[in-house]
Amino acid sequence: MIHIALPKGRLGEKAYQIFKSLGYGCPEIEEDNRKLIFENPENDVCYFWAKPSDVPVYVERGAADIGIVGKDILLEHGSDVYELLDLGMGKCRMAVAGIRGHRPAADKTLRVATKFPNIARSYYASQSREIEIIRLNGSIEIAPLLGLSDVIVDIVETGTTLKENDLEPFETIVPISARLIANKASYKFQYDAIRTICEKIEAERSAQT
Repeated sequence: MIHIALPKGRLGEKAYQIFKSLGYGCPEIEEDNRKLIFENPENDVCYFWAKPSDVPVYVERGAADIGIVGKDILLEHGSDVYELLDLGMGKCRMAVAGIRGHRPAADKTLRVATKFPNIARSYYASQSREIEIIRLNGSIEIAPLLGLSDVIVDIVETGTTLKENDLEPFETIVPISARLIANKASYKFQYDAIRTICEKIEAERSAQT
């Protein structure tokens, strides 16, 4: 039986529909109940919902064989898992943004407000730029507006929130989308089953394009 970690929310619901369309459905997961784990022995699958940032933890430690997670979470946590497929869902980008028309001075330590300190550090280290990380958990767009930071590093989808707050993206760090990941031991010992899932997903996507 393949154990699959799904992120709670729209992304996980879309991912489940993909698995269902490929013959890995589990009717119980769509029922109105409070269960946390959903099994369908007929299809050899077991699903559970997890907080998005917890999905790679379950997969890395073997509680799940495979899972769906955003590339941003993989980069931020440096998870020791196999990244098997880009599912092309939840597309956005990790970007540097700041006050419109105002570029920070290049000769000063850059104050960076972010929910993604590891991604920010790695990005600016590649530029040999000295930075000060300001870790925030809420709406970080207000940080440069209040003078708390020079820029922010955050996920940008449409850019509407930035525009409405007189901010603009300066640089794209990396494109973000949902990825199918696997536990390294599971990929070895359940190779055929996991590769079959990957091949079915790839075939389904090819048929749609």
